[in-house]
Amino acid sequence: MSEGSFQARAQLLLALRKGGVTDPRVLSVMEQTPRDAFVDPHFATSAWDDAALPIACGQTISQPFVVGAMTAALELTGSEKVLEIGTGSGYQTAILSKLARRVFTIERYRSMMKTAQARFEALGLNNIVAQCSDGGLGWPRQAPFDRIILTCAAPSQPDALLSQLGPGGILVAPVGAGAVQELLRYRLRPDGVFEEEPLMDVRFVPLLPGTG
Repeated sequence: MSEGSFQARAQLLLALRKGGVTDPRVLSVMEQTPRDAFVDPHFATSAWDDAALPIACGQTISQPFVVGAMTAALELTGSEKVLEIGTGSGYQTAILSKLARRVFTIERYRSMMKTAQARFEALGLNNIVAQCSDGGLGWPRQAPFDRIILTCAAPSQPDALLSQLGPGGILVAPVGAGAVQELLRYRLRPDGVFEEEPLMDVRFVPLLPGTG
């Protein structure tokens, strides 16, 4: 790792801690995961900035602080089966794969899914299963999941995905149809009732039906 890259990572971790991402496992994985491997080459110099960056198909790679906050909100211990809606560049997927037992990820654009899969292979991440399909429908054949995360904004409460959570499961999603959404954490109680907890305001591309 170059001195510049080391300094950029250190500055990013400091910004994450100041922002409230304090889970040591999450911070360690984010430090070790090469974000520059998930951005377009002409954005490589900005890879370690705490900022969202454009990627293919009009999508974005999320701001590292938001990635860290959403990952921490999942409360992963390492034994979980996770469903991710919106593979994108694969950066969030890669982080999840190092904190969970297995990750199932759905992307609506086949070209993006294939690019992300190549990145996973290059990094030796072998506990990820990817599929090109309608993320709003989830992955019923693999349900139930211990955790579900959306990296795109659901226009309203994602009931189809909530139905695929197992007992004690957690779903973290941006919810709202406007330019700014509310990041919500849903927790399935033993009595079958979902607890809803608002976390913060975020900006995500919308969850779109079908495949691209």
